[in-house]
Amino acid sequence: MSIGSSYPVGRSSAATVPVGIARPASPERVSTPLVLRLLGAAVCFLLTLALTGALFVWTYPGQWWDGLLLPRAESGGGYEQQTDLVGPAKAVLATFGDPLLLAALLGGVLLVGLFGRRLLAGVVGVVMVLGAVVVAGAVKSALPRPDLAIASSTTHNSFPSGHVAVAAALLLAYLLVLPGPARRWLALPGAAGVSVIGAATMIAGWHRFSDVLGGVLLSVTLFCLAAAVLAGRSGGAVPRPPGGLAAAGRLLAEGAVGLVVLAGASLVVAPGLAASVRRGPLLAIAAAAGLTMLAVGAAVFLVRSVDFAAPRPRTSRPEAKGRIFP
Repeated sequence: MSIGSSYPVGRSSAATVPVGIARPASPERVSTPLVLRLLGAAVCFLLTLALTGALFVWTYPGQWWDGLLLPRAESGGGYEQQTDLVGPAKAVLATFGDPLLLAALLGGVLLVGLFGRRLLAGVVGVVMVLGAVVVAGAVKSALPRPDLAIASSTTHNSFPSGHVAVAAALLLAYLLVLPGPARRWLALPGAAGVSVIGAATMIAGWHRFSDVLGGVLLSVTLFCLAAAVLAGRSGGAVPRPPGGLAAAGRLLAEGAVGLVVLAGASLVVAPGLAASVRRGPLLAIAAAAGLTMLAVGAAVFLVRSVDFAAPRPRTSRPEAKGRIFP
């Protein structure tokens, strides 16, 4: 009689796991830690921001393209566009620049975070908005703009746009304090609102096309850093959400629909838009809107699998369940 012949020596122990014992998650079901993904995205957006600034501020083709999209009114004149939309554009900028309105919007971030158990996310979001203001102003003051002898350009640096950076940062701050399903409902109209602010700055002659793009890239970079800080406090590794490519395709489709709706609404509100705005500024507005929606969609996609809500406190001990007497 052989001793031990009935034991499955050398076989896989997967089949011997007792019923009711949870199996550990397999490695292929866990994605790269969320903190690393967000930090990697922040580096990519920061490099894109730096390349955008270097191209449009320091090179002849970049300054020339900015001047082609938004030509100056006349030789030696300003960048205010010759269109009937200058008045509405300045009214939009004056309203958005009201300190009371900005304070109310920042307070709304904190209130939404407080009632949704995401107060820390709300505080981080407010810091992110204030950081966008400080960084945009510092870069604008420190970045030199050389005179490359381009008739449609000046040496005044306006990269990146502070108005657009604040508008995009406010939208992304609200995305931090909202639950996952609600982010998609705010992302589309919010990106449209940021696009309106960007279009207004270009029509009023306050900023160039590259400035609008730089403001959006700056805010998305800060958003990735803020989300990485919040994710680091919760452990960082999250299960890989199903349908990553499908989710990305859905966001792209929603962004395309949003562009069509925004263009249609603009034509309804201002029927003479196409006739009033020249081809260059109209192309700059459309390109800025599309890139804004793409950047906001990327931010939503990056945090689609995580909720920054604080854990609920446990009200009962597991060992007390089923007991009649204490």
